[in-house]
Amino acid sequence: MNTARDILSLSTEAMGDKEKRVVTELQHGLPITSRPYAVIASRVGLDEAEVVAIVQRLRQNLTIKRFGVIVRHHELGYRANAMVVWDIPDNQVADVGQKMGTFSFVTLCYRRARQLPEWPYNLYCMIHGREQQRVLDNIDHLIRSCDLKIFPHEVLFSGRRFKQRGAVYQYVEAERAVDLCPTARVGN
Repeated sequence: MNTARDILSLSTEAMGDKEKRVVTELQHGLPITSRPYAVIASRVGLDEAEVVAIVQRLRQNLTIKRFGVIVRHHELGYRANAMVVWDIPDNQVADVGQKMGTFSFVTLCYRRARQLPEWPYNLYCMIHGREQQRVLDNIDHLIRSCDLKIFPHEVLFSGRRFKQRGAVYQYVEAERAVDLCPTARVGN
């Protein structure tokens, strides 16, 4: 049974056993070492060059669309984390988002559909800081620099951290699904 987690389905027609083993390892994150693909290769019984070739092939055919980084800000001393949500006119949101993304203190900036009438916001940006006042100062700087005073927004500081992880994959074979990460359930 699927959970509320981000579980992606991959067709087994697109991948053989080697590819599945590599993807299974990749979903746990790259090992923090100078040669992460060598470590993965040793775990799945392949050589490093073969793992690199598989990853390149999966990237080229868009089975793997991107690699992302999960930064554990709290461990780095960034305890004031704010998601700022904005109500920007649709014809301006792309330009405003591009401008926001140029600021070094904006760690994430993306657009989402409004959920009217309850949620009028369509642009989100994340700002991390060591102290709450510094984050608020950065938001004020962003408002002044991008001329955002007229746009409604809310600052939502994190009150609790939840488990951070990448996608969990399952393979779909004919009528049955094989969950590759059966212990990763919401609440664990």
